[in-house]
Amino acid sequence: MAALPRPVGLVPTMGWLHAGHRSLIARSEAENASTVASLFVNPKQFNSVGDLARYPRDEARDLRIFAEEGTDLVFAPDVDEVYPPGFETTVSVGRLATVLEGAARPGHFDGVATVVSILFNLVGADVAYFGQKDAQQVMVISRMARDLGIATRVIPCPTVREQDGLALSSRNALLSPEARAAAPVVHRALRAAVGRYAAGERSADALRDTMRRVLATEPLADPEYVSVASLADDRELTELAGDVVPPALLSMAVRFGEIRLIDNERLG
Repeated sequence: MAALPRPVGLVPTMGWLHAGHRSLIARSEAENASTVASLFVNPKQFNSVGDLARYPRDEARDLRIFAEEGTDLVFAPDVDEVYPPGFETTVSVGRLATVLEGAARPGHFDGVATVVSILFNLVGADVAYFGQKDAQQVMVISRMARDLGIATRVIPCPTVREQDGLALSSRNALLSPEARAAAPVVHRALRAAVGRYAAGERSADALRDTMRRVLATEPLADPEYVSVASLADDRELTELAGDVVPPALLSMAVRFGEIRLIDNERLG
């Protein structure tokens, strides 16, 4: 990797690539002399053995897509290459990693921060690209890189969606036909709150209530959390006026049977 022309862009993935990943690769290729993609299903960020086993995998398919996109190098290590025998170190990013997704999935962001710090150090990329669908993850990784003095710059990229608004995710492949038909309610709920904010609503509780009401119209949707939080530190807000100045983040996690989807929209 050291021989690649600089600057080098990194696109970390867990595989089962979709158009969102393609957009990250395309941006890296437009902005850098070389693009490296990683392909690694990180066991340390899963909260159950079942969830890890369910995660969709097709390495041959992914490698074909990387080749189609003109990726310069694909780093696809085995688990023992990333976490050699005796590995005991964990990277923790403090309070930011314990709310919202961190509260719903204890230890998840420690696993994310640990593997990304390893990838950043192994690849030595100048920049790395992450989808904004995982907005809290982007915040955690940015804080980790800043606090540890890692030179790789973290670039958030827009969420890519299906025509019906569903945010692209590798987990979408696991949805039943009925759940897939119901899943766009997540984005409709977010957009309803964005609309109320645009119309002048500044109560965070009212925006949360708007999202919950839309989700309640879909019997298959089972919300885990609905949030209106500061984009700076993920603290839940009460008002979006006065001393509280946007940007803020609307976000939610919703289960459709065994499959859990997340999405968000930014305010301000």
